[in-house]
Amino acid sequence: MARQLTYEQRIALINKWRNPPGDSERLRLDRAERMVKQAVRRHEPFQGLDITVASKGSYPNNTNVRGDSDVDIMVKLNNPFHTEGMATWWFGEQGPWTRQRLRQEVKDALTNHFGSVDTDHNLSFYVPEVVGSRPSIDVVPCFKWVAYAPGREYVGSVVYGRDGKRVINWPELQLANGRTKNTNTNRRYKFVVRVLKNIENDLASEGVIKALPSYFSECLVYNVPDDVLLHDGSLDVVVRESLREVYRQLTGGWVSYLRPMVEPNGIKKVFGGDQKWTEKDGRELIEHAWHYLNYES
Repeated sequence: MARQLTYEQRIALINKWRNPPGDSERLRLDRAERMVKQAVRRHEPFQGLDITVASKGSYPNNTNVRGDSDVDIMVKLNNPFHTEGMATWWFGEQGPWTRQRLRQEVKDALTNHFGSVDTDHNLSFYVPEVVGSRPSIDVVPCFKWVAYAPGREYVGSVVYGRDGKRVINWPELQLANGRTKNTNTNRRYKFVVRVLKNIENDLASEGVIKALPSYFSECLVYNVPDDVLLHDGSLDVVVRESLREVYRQLTGGWVSYLRPMVEPNGIKKVFGGDQKWTEKDGRELIEHAWHYLNYES
């Protein structure tokens, strides 16, 4: 079991965690994104193509914390886009840009620009950190992904791993939904996300729980109703009631089955499928966070 904070320690940490890392950290992250854009722009085979190079995850969503200072950047080819079902037959994966070629060209672009690139990861390429200049970078080569529903279409990205599996993400929807929820809750949504991420980092560093992806904390807090985040109380009370609500949903039995938690993109379920975490991980995180913050007293 983790150590317990005193009331004074808890309030001090909550006030410290309420804001993202400072300007110097943002400059480092901005520099990493700018350098990947330069690598792609200067790579001759990419000339004239519709390519999006953008950061994704906690950095653009403004939920990053100091313990998670790397940056994820997608290199997304928008044409041809990929889809499934009958739309695959109609639109297809057309032209010379196969998934193998895209991966190879992104690798070549990064190697030409950065020199040292780790290519052993399943989905991404890893560019090592330059201390004092920029953080490490995970670069994901992907295609635009379009999913169709009656009267609607959803745009995301799809990356194909070296193991043959595909992973579909919705970074633009995550960004838009997160901004909306943050606005609707007077910026308390992202504040509570940063608090839970910092707690998870502390608990993992002390060996109380296993390390979990930082996105998991964002997923859990996204499912806290706005009225809970707008609780008429101090930020300390908002954190306490948010943890209580997450735990209620994680232990809700058949009610949780009927109304499952969803990721901030509003499409994928938080649990099941190929997720890197389980409901047990969520319960343990909240239980230990509750003890760590000393809400039992």
